[in-house]
Formats: sequence, structure tokens, C-alpha cells
Amino acid sequence: MRIFLLTLFNFLCLCSFAQTTILKGKIMDGNDNFSLPGATLRITEGGRFTVSDINGNFEFLNLPTGTYQLTVDYLGYEHYSQSITVSAGQAAIEVLLRPSQRSIDEVQVMGDIARGQAKALNQQKNNSNISNIISSDQVGRFPDQNIGDALKRVPGITMQNDQGEARNIIIRGLSPELNSVTLNGDRIPSAEGDNRNVQMDLIPSDMISTIEVNKTLTPDMDADAIGGSVNLITRAIPNRQRISATIGAGYSPVREKGMYNGSIIYGNRFLNNKMGLVLSGTMQSNDFGSNNIEGEWAKDDAGKLFMNEMQIRKYDVYRMRRSVSAAWDFDINTRNRIALNAMYNWRDDLENRFAVSYKDMEWDEDKGMYVGKLNRQTKGGIDNDKNKGKRLERQDVLNFSLTGEHLLSSKLDFDWAASYSRASEKRPNERYIAYEVKKAELGQDISDTYLPFIKDQYTDYSKFAFKELTENENNTNEDEFGGKINFRMPLSVISGQKGRLRIGARIRLKSKDRENNFFEYTVIPKYGALSTLPMQTWDAKNWDQGERYAAGGFVSKDFLGGLVLTDKSKFEKEDKPDEYLSQNYHAKERIIAEYIRWDQNITERTALILGVRLEHTSIDYTGNNVVDEEELVGEIRNKNNYTNILPSINLKHNFNENFILRAAVTTGLARPNYYALAPYVNTLMEDKELFAGNPNLKATYATNFDVMVEKYFQNVGIISGGLFYKNLKNFIYMYNDQSFNAERYSSLFPELKNPIAAGETWDFAQFRNGDKVDVYGFEVAFQRQLDFLPGKFLKGFGIYTNYTYTGSKAKGIAGEGGVLREGLGLPRTAPHMFNGSLSWENNKFSARVSANFTAAYLDEIGDNEFSDAYYDKQFFLDANASYKITRQFRIFAEANNLTNQPLRYYQGQEGLMRQLEYYKPRYNLGLKFDL
Repeated sequence: MRIFLLTLFNFLCLCSFAQTTILKGKIMDGNDNFSLPGATLRITEGGRFTVSDINGNFEFLNLPTGTYQLTVDYLGYEHYSQSITVSAGQAAIEVLLRPSQRSIDEVQVMGDIARGQAKALNQQKNNSNISNIISSDQVGRFPDQNIGDALKRVPGITMQNDQGEARNIIIRGLSPELNSVTLNGDRIPSAEGDNRNVQMDLIPSDMISTIEVNKTLTPDMDADAIGGSVNLITRAIPNRQRISATIGAGYSPVREKGMYNGSIIYGNRFLNNKMGLVLSGTMQSNDFGSNNIEGEWAKDDAGKLFMNEMQIRKYDVYRMRRSVSAAWDFDINTRNRIALNAMYNWRDDLENRFAVSYKDMEWDEDKGMYVGKLNRQTKGGIDNDKNKGKRLERQDVLNFSLTGEHLLSSKLDFDWAASYSRASEKRPNERYIAYEVKKAELGQDISDTYLPFIKDQYTDYSKFAFKELTENENNTNEDEFGGKINFRMPLSVISGQKGRLRIGARIRLKSKDRENNFFEYTVIPKYGALSTLPMQTWDAKNWDQGERYAAGGFVSKDFLGGLVLTDKSKFEKEDKPDEYLSQNYHAKERIIAEYIRWDQNITERTALILGVRLEHTSIDYTGNNVVDEEELVGEIRNKNNYTNILPSINLKHNFNENFILRAAVTTGLARPNYYALAPYVNTLMEDKELFAGNPNLKATYATNFDVMVEKYFQNVGIISGGLFYKNLKNFIYMYNDQSFNAERYSSLFPELKNPIAAGETWDFAQFRNGDKVDVYGFEVAFQRQLDFLPGKFLKGFGIYTNYTYTGSKAKGIAGEGGVLREGLGLPRTAPHMFNGSLSWENNKFSARVSANFTAAYLDEIGDNEFSDAYYDKQFFLDANASYKITRQFRIFAEANNLTNQPLRYYQGQEGLMRQLEYYKPRYNLGLKFDL
């Protein structure tokens, strides 16, 4: 920190506070006054240039008084040139750009898709690093979908799904915890209990105007983004009054239920345009579900393949997603501006699950068949106003940020930000009731390993005995306070070329808590057979897996939800700490960063960004020392701190105005997941098993090499290609050791009582740092409005497509018994990813068909090749269309997952089904009003 303060002092001493001219302004669309971000502005005299920001604003510092020729270039718009005269003090102007005259029978064409692409490509073109920008208009409107569905259109990105919606983001083959997600530049905390993943299905897509994916970092960016950093940008304040509303309804065939959505936006500027305000809100309601089978394969002593577990699961899900946001700004004067942004997203996921489970299946020689446990379980929740007889999972994310921008002189500007973010997940009164047959006689049909089947003859529910009735409550909270300051001044060492020096600092204070509980209830008097309770019976007539997977009978969800478990005359409550005690923890982190960044144009066409970032991390974690999962011996507290030095260099060379070469050597890091760091120890005496956290895990450190070539088309389009290579050190994986002994225990946990007797060997599991991983690949992209084709009809077509190849090699991964496994790649690294989209539009109608393909990849490393888990290939096909009835009204229609793509995992080899879950397509129809 002393180095930063000394640098700041010297930096301010370099600044001259003489009165010179500052030229400020805004770039807007001349037709509708919308701001145009990413415009290139040049002052011919002196070779000065700048780029408009996300709100279309720009500024030229330290500009001598006089007359200049100002030019503005923007893909899809006409070239702008104007003579301007500036005097001492400060000048402010507005620049209105006109869309390029791409006329068809004297009717100008600039459709919504092309307009969205123009905004995105101009920002991408003028970014100093390698990035991808997409706008809400560019990918089409998906009001019933989350932001993750838009992200999967970006080159190098694939998404992992939950209940048919994109949730976890994988960038260039790197798993979610190796990437970062921010909202208007502020880090979004995680609502999940054990990791740092941001749930992308939590934020509605129509609340975000622009998605910026940074694939290389500059020193002023947070460094914890090895794969990439996704910045979600909310709606900008309009330059004039805007009122917009959308309503829609749809149909979900999987449960033959409806979907509903609506949103509203209001924005305007007041006080002679000194103050701006935009308010927006949205609500999405979806009543759906999924049909699922799962299995686990094993081999007997003779090497014969069989299933030792299988489940049939029917999910009924009601998902309500809501979001409200506000943005406010105020120009105090021409040199000072403050802004406030706030956003709150909350999602209620209400679920009933009916599961048939076949467990611990073994061959019985005497009976000549498999014998195992047969279980029928109903999952739900208390029947109140919140849970409504279902399991309620409420996730929410709240973000507040206050920012300021200040021109301290004609040579120095300064900005600051203070933010608070909070994420939580609450699951109150979650209930389960289960019945079982302990030694059920079962048959196995594995002639088709893609669709294995367990033959169950137990249709007489009087043979099922009561097993358990439970209720639990899970609570996870993560808070983050943040602050940052940045100073910028012109500084060039090459005469006649632009240069700028930036320094800044950032602090992040994080805390995370997981507090779960779990109770089991003894029923007074004890319940009889399953047939004696109210039941629900489910067939599989519309299951894609086949009708033979009929789930059968279960305890009614209404009966489960209506139980008054607080009635002590009927229920005896027993705490079950083995279900939660080792999982609870408390974490605090403090991250302080400083950076210095120098932008220097070497020539008029070549620019460099040199810099270094220092991040100091301090952690304070508390976990539980647990014996036999239920005896709390005590708490374990651990503190640790470390510093990472993160240099980087980015190069950008313009062969001409629209042909660009980018290259970068950067560094980044990924901090371990919260629960992996929690210093818990869970000792199972009877089973001789030990599970432990690892507070001494090192952050994964990466050195990244990137090169990208981009050719932009003036009539809105791009063709690009690039290579990337990442070297990761200290990557994190789950270590398993079946020969763990007393000596190793004492070396790892010297302060704890050693439970392992001399000569004994236990099973031990703990997250560890591996040696290194190499990730490499390439990506190509092409998008273009095909208005050069002949004829009115052909001119309306547009293409958007990209392909990414990713490979990886990992060293230092140990499997069963601590034996190193060779030839493995990094988990969650998809080798092939492809996006394709064909659109057509004119000034009234637009339509798009979009495809997304991801090849199969290793998801989890097992003890050997046979037990490895893979996420299978997936191919999605979506379509949407809209028609302008009038200038203010339009109707739209959408269809998602037309291929009925299932979620599928397999074990070891493609044929061995591990999970197969279907969601069916979804359809939506709506009306949009925009004043």
C-alpha cells in the first residue's frame, strides 16, 4: 500500500492545473436519440482520438483553444465530419449520427437486429483488450429466459443447465469458479453454499442491455478471472422520455402448463438534462418440470457390468423470477458527475420431486437375481403462503453502487465507486417422507445401456414400510463491500502520439456463512404401510425415455405439506447433526489491490497497454471438527494471507480502420471455493473415513497468451480468428487416498486428537493443488448483414456464427489410493463449441433461427477411467420473430429447445447412462409497447 501512495503522490505532482480546454459531448442516433457507445472520435489536428463510453459520452482533455475538424466513425452509420471551435474553459457538444443509406426502393433499412449488432461491434472494435460484446437485440428477445441463454451465443462459452435453463458459465473450457461475473463492474456474490459460482439463471435477460465478455484482462480489472470476466451492463438512462412495456404468455408441454412474463421501463432526463433517471422491472412465471432417470454402474469381481444404483425422478417445478432496477445520475457541473445504480433480483423455485430409488443392488446366488433397497420418496414443503406444499428455494442478489466522475484539471480526471452486494439462498421447511422395501428382489435390463431399466414388481404398496420423515432449513448468505479509486492523466513518451497513465486501488471485504439444520420426526403412533396414507400415482405416458419408467405411487404432496410437525402429541423431533454439522462454516476475506496501467501509442496504428496489478488476500475461516458426523468436538479457525503480482501487456495494431490485430500476455488467478477452504474435519470412526477442508490451498495462477485478428465490415459485420494458450499452476481438484495412516494425520492436523490407530489405513478425501494444466485452442467467428445481395428479399438476411476448439493437459492429479492419473484433461473443458444463427429483417418484421452445439467433456474425475463422469454433447435449436404493428407496438413469438435436448451424463464411456433428463420445448407469445 505504501508503494501505491508514493506512486499516487508522484502522479499528482506531474499534473498541471493550468486552465486549458476540455471538449466533452455525447454521441447519439439521429433517428431516436439513443446513445451510441463505442464510437471513434478523432480531431484531425494533432492526431487526437477517443472512444465514447457505454452512455455515448466522450471527452478530450488538455485541448488547446482553436478550430478543429472533428470526425466520428461508427459501423452501420454514415461518416460524420464537422468543424468546431473551442475556447478557454470547457465546451460540450452533441453529435447525431445517421444510419447508412442502405436503401431498398427508397426505403431505408436499419432493423433492430442490425442496430443491436452495430452497437455491440463498435464497442468490441474499440476495446483495448480481446473481448466479445453482445446486446439484447443482437441475440433476439428471450423474455422467458435468463441471461445465461444469451451468453451461450458468445464464442468460447458453454453453459451447464439446471431444469432446462442455463445456469453455470464455462469460458474457454474453464469451469465457473475460474471465471468472474460483474454487474456494471461490481462483482456479483454467489448465492450457493460451497462455491463462488454466479447463478446465471437468477437474472432475467431483459434487465440487461449489454453483455461484455473480457477474455484478456488489463491491470485495472479484478484479476480473479482466468477464463474470462463477464460484465452485465444494465439499461442506460435515455436522452429523452422513454416508456416501454412487454407482456407475454407461453406454453410448456412437459407439464402442459402456462408461462407468463411482463416488464416495464420508464426513463427521462430532468432539470435541463442535468439529472437522469431510469426505472425498470420484470416478472417471469413458469410452471414446468422435468422427467429424469439416473444410474450408477459397477463391475463385480468377474468384471461383469451391472447397475448398483438407479433412480426415476419426476419433477414438478414452479419458477418465479423477479427483478427491479434503478439508475440515477446528476451533473453537478461540467466537471463533476455522480451516479447511483441499484438492482435486486430474486427467484423463487418451488419444487415437488417424486423419486423411486434402487440402491445397494447385489447379485444373490440363491435367488438368482439382484437384491437391493427399494425406496419411494416424496419431496415437498410446508403448506403455507410461501412454500405452498413445495420445496421453496429462494435465491436473491442485491447490488447498490455509488460512483463519481471528476475532472480535476484539463490534464487529470478521477473517478471513484463504493458498492454493496448481497446474495442469499434460503430453503425453509423443506420436507421429505420415504417408504422402502429393504430386501427387494429386482431384475436388471441393461441390454441397452443408454436406457437401462430395473424391473420392479412391487405394485402392492402395502409391502412398503415407513422409513423416515424429515424437515430441514438451509441458509447461505454472502456479503461484499467494495470501494475503488482511479486517476488518469495524459502521458506520452513519443512525440505526437497519444499516451495515458492510470493508477488506482480497490478494496473488497467479503463474508460468507452457511447455517443449515436437519430434523427427523418420529410419528406417534407410527405410520402403517404406504397404502394406508393418501397417495399420488404417476405414469410416464409423455416421457421421452419410455412408458416403462412410470414412477408409480407416492405419499401425496398435500398430505406431506399439511403435517403439523410442531404438534408434540403426534411428532417427536430429533436433531440430526450428521446431515449438516460438517457443512456449516463462516468465512471472511479481505482483498486489497493496487495497479498501474500505461497506455501508449507507438505509432498512429499501434498501441500498447503495459501494467501490473498487486492483489493482497487475507482470509479468516472457521469450520467444525466433527466425529461420526454428529458429535461437535469443537471449532477450527484458520487465518492465512498471500500476495499475487500480476503483470500484463496488451497490443493492438490497426492495419487499417477496420482490420485489427490484437495480442496479449496476461496473468490471472482463481481463489479456491469457500467450502474447499473451510477448516472442517469430519471423522467417521466405524467406516474409517475422513473428510477435511484445506485452508492452505493456494490460489490457481495462470499465465495467458492470446492473439486475435478481426476484420470489421462497415455495413455491420465481422470475421475474426484467434489462438489462446493458458498455463495454470496450482489448479484445484478432489484428492482421494485409501491408504491414509496415523503419521499422515499427525502431519496434517497436529493440533487434533489422532483417531487412527497404528497400522490402520483409512479413506481420506480433501481438495488439493495439482501440478499444472495447459489449456489451448482457437476460435473463429463470422457475422454479417447480407445487404450486398441482389433483390429486396435477399438483402434482409444476416448470419451470426462462431466455432471454438479447446484442448487441455493436466499433470499432478491423483486418483484412488493417491495414485497419479496420466493423460487427463482439465474437467469441464468442452473440445468443440459451435453457434449458428440465420436472421431476416426489414423495417417491420424480423426473425431468427439459432443453433448451439457443445461436444461431450469430462465433468468429474473418478478413481479410474470407469468411474469418470462426462457431460454429454448437446444441441439446442431456438427461433424467434417479431412484427411491428405500429411504431409503438410489436408482437413477438419465441420457441426454445426445439430439439428437445436432454441433460445427459455418462459414466466412463458414452453408452453408460448416468443421467438422462428431458424438459421438452417451450413457446412464448407477447406484445411490446415502446413510446
